[in-house]
Amino acid sequence: MFDLTGKKALITGSTQGIGFAIAKAFHEAGAEVWIHGATSEEKCKKAIAEIGCKNYVVKNLADKDCAEVIYNATGDLDIVVLNASVQYRKHWNEITRDELDTQMSVNFAASLALMQKYFPHMKEQNFGRIVTVGSVQQYKPHVDMAVYAASKDAQMSIVRNVAKQVAPYGITVNNLCPGVIATPRNDAALSDPEYNKKVMAGIPAGYAGEAEDCSPSALFLCSEEARYVTGSEIIVDGGMHL
Repeated sequence: MFDLTGKKALITGSTQGIGFAIAKAFHEAGAEVWIHGATSEEKCKKAIAEIGCKNYVVKNLADKDCAEVIYNATGDLDIVVLNASVQYRKHWNEITRDELDTQMSVNFAASLALMQKYFPHMKEQNFGRIVTVGSVQQYKPHVDMAVYAASKDAQMSIVRNVAKQVAPYGITVNNLCPGVIATPRNDAALSDPEYNKKVMAGIPAGYAGEAEDCSPSALFLCSEEARYVTGSEIIVDGGMHL
């Protein structure tokens, strides 16, 4: 079950956190995995050493040519997991235009560009799996991350739209929606006892998830067993969105 043997997969933002956990799970399921990092070749090399895979690509998704550069490195793929994102913790009326542009470029525009780039081969072979990684902020936007939440809403809109159009070609497009996950991105915020207590109070399960809580859902969505699941979303948040 959930065997990815023979499949080639790219997971963006996979040197740590949720992306790393997904990459590790896919490798263990038999996929040929491509690790991706925005700027650090050293982090990519560390990730492939820990996972046991051999492929990586370094490219900032804020760059307009990101899809072209990444595709030229990986070639055609069967699975693309669009996990990388950028967030700025600022009140909505303090976000600068550059910060807005960066978040929308990485979180939304790059996702669309990569989907466009890998689609032709998926269509030709009548198989493809595309998974975006959203956020519980689609449902409960953080007061200091309004643009980040909006970018994830926009990404989910693309998922629903594109999924309907590519379904006749054996391609599924779905969204994985994590809640509060104990990753390096959240370490600083969750290390504040008062803030941590407030956040946990809003999670019915009562605790933050681990990156490994997200990888099984991604593995399912990219498997043959999920061939009839498209335009959908799996929320992994301990009930926070409720």
